[in-house]
Amino acid sequence: QVQFVESGGGLVQPGESLRLSCAASGFTFSSYQMTWYRQAPGKERELVATISTTGGNTNYADSVKGRFTISRDNAKKMVYLQMNSLKPEDTAVYYCKTDPGNRIYRTSPWGQGTQVTVSS
Repeated sequence: QVQFVESGGGLVQPGESLRLSCAASGFTFSSYQMTWYRQAPGKERELVATISTTGGNTNYADSVKGRFTISRDNAKKMVYLQMNSLKPEDTAVYYCKTDPGNRIYRTSPWGQGTQVTVSS
């Protein structure tokens, strides 16, 4: 079955960095664009960053552009999110999944996510 397992979150101070990891399984990973999402308390889940199947193209939400970097390793079926210059407004639970709109996105369960808290 399709599964996403996120890790790497934690409590950091503003300006610090974190690297999130996501292990995917149960589907042909290299055939799908992958996306990091986040959901802050009381807010809807939002798209943070997307990476193409080969990793050659990436897109970011305006709020994280220039600070976050998404990458992938197709051999390991892993997706990463390097987060630098973290701000309190980055506090959220972070999830990975395929790009919206495909069958995997619509039918597979969300992972447990990884909590990122940015606070002084």
